[in-house]
This record gives sequence, C-alpha cells and structure tokens, in this order.
Amino acid sequence: MIIRAGYTIAFECPAPITLLLQLHVHPSRSNDVRSPDQIGFSPHVAARAYLDQFGNVVTRASVPAGTITLSNDFTIHDSGLVEESLPMNSPVGDVSRLPDDVLVYLLPSRYCDADNLGIFAWNTFGHLSKTSSVLQAICDYVHKHIRFDYQLARNTRTASQGFYEQVGVCRDYAHLAIALCRCMNIPARYCTGYLGDFGVPVDPNPMDFSAWCEAFIDGRWYSFDARHNIPRIGRVLMARGRDAADVALSTAFGVANLMKFEVVTIEDMEMSAAG
Repeated sequence: MIIRAGYTIAFECPAPITLLLQLHVHPSRSNDVRSPDQIGFSPHVAARAYLDQFGNVVTRASVPAGTITLSNDFTIHDSGLVEESLPMNSPVGDVSRLPDDVLVYLLPSRYCDADNLGIFAWNTFGHLSKTSSVLQAICDYVHKHIRFDYQLARNTRTASQGFYEQVGVCRDYAHLAIALCRCMNIPARYCTGYLGDFGVPVDPNPMDFSAWCEAFIDGRWYSFDARHNIPRIGRVLMARGRDAADVALSTAFGVANLMKFEVVTIEDMEMSAAG
C-alpha cells in the first residue's frame, strides 16, 4: 500500500527564535519513501538537518519574528500487513548479556520515572518476570488503567503521574508502559510517527501524530502500543528515544505559540492500485 502523510503546523513567534524539529521519516524507512519528505517553510528560513545520538533526523531552523508555517506532503510504501505480534513466553534476557547500546533503555528518564514505580511493578508483574508474557501483561494493564482524553493532555506528565491520575493521551500510555517494562528489566524505548486508521474503525478525533513503544526481547526490538493494544497496519516511524523529551516534534528556544496543527495519514488508493 502507499500511504500519503504530512502536516501543516504554524507558530506565531513574537521575536526571532531557533527551532529544532523532528518531523522527518526515520532513516530506517528512507528506502520506502516514494516522494520527497521535505519540510516546507513559509516564509523561507535558513535550515539544516543532522542526526542526533539516537539516529533521528533533526532539522535546525532560524525563524524570524512573525508567523511561520511548516508543511509536508509525501508518500511512502508500506507492506499493508498487520505488524508482528509480541512474542509470548520467550525468555527475558539476562541484563548482563544485553548489548551495551541497549542498557540506556533500562534507566529512568525524564518522563519514564521507573524508579517511582518499581515496587508496584514487581508486586503486580513479578510472577511473570522470566518470560516475555510480562510485556503483554503490562500492555493490557496500561490499556485499561489510563482513560484517553485529549482535553486533559499535559506535556509535563510523567509515567508515575499518569499512573496516579489514570488519564492521558498516547504519550502517557507509552511512558507508563515503558517505565513498567524498565522496572521489570526489559529495555524499552519511546517511538513517535504516523499511524492512520488502516484496518480499524475511523477515530472521530482529529488526526494526530502517534506514540508507541519498542521493547528488546530475545535479541531484537518489537513494537507494542498500550493505547490501542492490538497489532496495527501502517506505522511510519519518525523518531525513537528514551521518552518524549528525546523526540519532541518541535523544540523552541524562545516563544512559539501554536496557531495551527493538522496531520494527514491516509492511503493513496490510486497509487496503491498502480503498485
């Protein structure tokens, strides 16, 4: 299938600022991109891209005072298949044998404050700690524990705060699931990207970027999603990190008031039919 994806985002800036943007498709999907994945700036500004320490594409832009609009409209090929389910009853790896670059995803981070949830995690999931079944148990728990509510979104909410408040959006589901995995010595990381309503009922809420998780089991990374709690079709990864702080869509060094935010993720039926 061919997915058409993109966005229109506008900020009002009272004074010149620097913006860091993580809005490109992740390099691991670059061979799937069928039309240019480029950030359009209106008005035109000086911008350049670099790879951060997690392998994500970051765009650095110098933005003048006034309104700046960011836009993109591109197509990407996807298999159209349901993603692989979480492995069941695979042995959870011994921490002493984990690759060095995976160990950072066991540590508490800005939003995944696993150190505040350890006692609860071991009391609740400890009996499953030797196999990957703990991962699905965590996913099931978080899916039921948090109530989705856009109106109560808060960009400073940590995993433990989401645990106690029992409300949030996709990033809160991801943060809590990741933190609980880390409590159980399962490396887990935060992902952000596009996720359209492919093969599922259409969500009545406005389209948005999505957040999900990856866990390191039996020598490889697996995607899982505590908000939806079912394997999905058509995830398009943009960035990975320890938590949302590492993969912020935009970071403004100065004041940038959000004026417009629209995201598109649909199947391009004509291009899909053409193969």
